[in-house]
Amino acid sequence: MDIKRAYRFRFYPTPEQEVILAQTFGCVRFVYNHMLRLRSEAWEQRQERMGYHDTSAALTLLKKQPEYAWLNDVSSVPLQQALRHLQTAFGNFFAKRGRYPQFKRKGSHQSAEYTASAFRWDGQALKLAKMDAPLDVRWSRQIPQGAKVTTITVSQDAVGRYFVSLLCDDVVCAKPEVAEKIGIDLGLTHFAILSTGEKIATPNAFRKHEKKLAKLQRRLAKKKKGSKSRTKARLKVAKLHAKIADIRKDFTHKLSTRLIHENQVVAVEALGVGNMKKNRKLAKSIGDAGWAEFVRQLEYKAKWYGREVVKIDRWYPSSKRCSDCGYTAQKMPLNVRHWTCHDCGSSHDRDINAARNVLAAGLAVSARGEAVSPVSR
Repeated sequence: MDIKRAYRFRFYPTPEQEVILAQTFGCVRFVYNHMLRLRSEAWEQRQERMGYHDTSAALTLLKKQPEYAWLNDVSSVPLQQALRHLQTAFGNFFAKRGRYPQFKRKGSHQSAEYTASAFRWDGQALKLAKMDAPLDVRWSRQIPQGAKVTTITVSQDAVGRYFVSLLCDDVVCAKPEVAEKIGIDLGLTHFAILSTGEKIATPNAFRKHEKKLAKLQRRLAKKKKGSKSRTKARLKVAKLHAKIADIRKDFTHKLSTRLIHENQVVAVEALGVGNMKKNRKLAKSIGDAGWAEFVRQLEYKAKWYGREVVKIDRWYPSSKRCSDCGYTAQKMPLNVRHWTCHDCGSSHDRDINAARNVLAAGLAVSARGEAVSPVSR
């Protein structure tokens, strides 16, 4: 199967390369924000729409003006890519897939994208336009031989770490078919409860560092804006946020990869996470769990390796329905963790029972394409 796959590595630039990267990030940010303002003003003042070609022409004129001559000091490719990204952002907005494009800030994540004409990659060393020496990349894994690198994205996070992402045209082979099938019930006390009876503990990445993060944020709030002490305090907050994100990302990738490799069919509920976060008592824990990202990883990895992910209707009564006889209880409050079926007398662990029902419903959908009705019998 032909796919686009990105390989991300950390690198350590020389002082000269840091200067060039800082200039490039600044120019990319300026071009994006400047053209966003032009497009917004054109619509608000004259009811005119500007597209990619209009902003590209405006950039050409801008670079000819003496006060903006510094735009010529960096590679032109990342600047053109910034215009394409702005066009994509507007396209997503008009298609109602995203919100209105926002201005980029200096202190947040920075990035610049290079296409094939602006970098050289020989399979061992990577050199970007306007740089005399290759990047000092930590090649933590090997890029497959024959994979064509089409795009390079260089980024710097809020902590100051540098990363390079190589987008490749790659080929992924399906995994050998296996007989195992599994249902997953996502929760808060345990991140995932499997139909096999296994319960996987949640990492609680945010909860474990919540007090320390609050302490660092209080210190940051007391620092004078523009001072060096405020910069140091901001970096401490950013480092802790990065640590939390890294813990959550490592956990979800390892778990999703394991489940996809071990099972041919994976059934999971289609949760409305956005609506669930409206519950003020559970919103923080739901956000910390990262369910949506976990399901997203399951879906694209299943597509890569020839597996199947089946989503069950969110209103399907998986917790209230007996997995042995099909009886559905009228009510099942969250504080009820174990219950006994009134029809057949089976004793159930609420979460394991839900996972088994999710699996049964998923197999029905997978086998016959049936819609699973949430209506109790």
